Amino acid sequence: FPLHWDAGTQCVTKGDHRKPKPGELAYNKGDILTIVDRSTVLSWSYRQHNTTGEEGLINSSNVRERQALRVHPSLSLMPWFHGKISGPEAVCKMQPAEDGLFLVRESIRHPGDYVLCVSVSGEVIHYRVIYQDNKLTIDKTQYFYNLIDMIEFYSKNKGSIATTLLKPKQKHGMKSAEVELSKTGWLLDITKLQLGENIGEGEFGAVYKGEYMGQKVAVKTIKCDVTAQAFLQETTVMTKLQHKNLVRLLGVIPQKGLHIVTELMTKGNLVNFLRTRGRSLVQFHTLQRQTYRRKYVCEGMEYLENKKLVHRDLAARNVLISDDNMAKVSDFGLTRVDFKVSDNAKLPVKWTAPEALKKEKFSTKSDVWSYGVLLWEIFSYGRQPYPKMSLSEVKERVEGGYRMEAPVDCPPSVYSLMRICWEIEPRRRPTFHKLREKLEQEMGSQNPVLRSKHGDGINRSAVPQKSEDGGQR
Repeated sequence: FPLHWDAGTQCVTKGDHRKPKPGELAYNKGDILTIVDRSTVLSWSYRQHNTTGEEGLINSSNVRERQALRVHPSLSLMPWFHGKISGPEAVCKMQPAEDGLFLVRESIRHPGDYVLCVSVSGEVIHYRVIYQDNKLTIDKTQYFYNLIDMIEFYSKNKGSIATTLLKPKQKHGMKSAEVELSKTGWLLDITKLQLGENIGEGEFGAVYKGEYMGQKVAVKTIKCDVTAQAFLQETTVMTKLQHKNLVRLLGVIPQKGLHIVTELMTKGNLVNFLRTRGRSLVQFHTLQRQTYRRKYVCEGMEYLENKKLVHRDLAARNVLISDDNMAKVSDFGLTRVDFKVSDNAKLPVKWTAPEALKKEKFSTKSDVWSYGVLLWEIFSYGRQPYPKMSLSEVKERVEGGYRMEAPVDCPPSVYSLMRICWEIEPRRRPTFHKLREKLEQEMGSQNPVLRSKHGDGINRSAVPQKSEDGGQR
């Protein structure tokens, strides 16, 4: 039994086990299991099925550890896309000829269009792919949102082309994201995914409630193939992260664009959660929960800090609330392993540290600045930071030393935390580790109710049992 597989390790099954003996766990090939405990027999361990929630024994030789994907620019959702090459170049790349071999290139003759090159009977046929009304078509009968959809369709249907697409001719140096996702255990089956109601629209796509093999999930869908490729970065980062205060990635489906499947956080994002409740609904235990929410977010960010990852978009809108009121950091779309980028135009100005806006210097300390702004959001019940100030005003005034005043009724100790997060010199800001220690000291000095060991910090015998939605629990 691999001694480094501790409780919490995720594993992928190598085959089916549909007729378990008493105490054993049933599973199918490709299922994801989590180690709960080791058995006294070293080759066995006690595991929980990530989808069904059932627990039981499984022989450890029947599983492999679920691996993180490597962050690498060669990982591509479209390894068959060769960019701007000529027809003769495409023909050369597709030697030796093989029926069903294909690639896609940009059209040189018709800028904005593409060309699907397919090998049939020793020849290469070039099909012009017309970009029209934000859709792609070869024959003006079948239309596609993106190249990924088009290749998926013609891999299953001959349609109006000479043969179905059987084998992609990969661009030199590119790796298929689908193959790598499958190898590492992160590829999900689209036929087992059911999409439900739309719960959010963003600049890049929509988010839906859904169900995957009986488990409630959230699904981010990205139609544009270029954007989907960019979001593969987010997915790759998320495969490395396992923490109770970070939204958990369940897997990825690189079909019909890109589907990123995560655990469902039923109460939505923190900013909307705060705005819909507001001051009028605040009771003693709600204020206490604010302290725990600050700590949850801080613990999630401390984990990223230890992994040397910079989030770059920490804000209340990117903190999600679970059914049991746990706060988890989400939306790793801007997360980077490197600390310097050039997509400044996309940065959330009101949450971004001055050195990051001015010199593109991102670090854990710039995330700490954002955490200070998030604290302000929490204690102002979801108000927009720097009220009534334009983005250019915010940049100019913050650099000149301006800092937001404390929200109404904000405890002085909390405001002092905000202020140290907003030190102009990054080195003078605390680490998330130090921030967590300060929060724990603060919690320790507060009412004994807060020191209860219950999951959300509420002493059930001391506080009336009302949920934050106003109903009895």
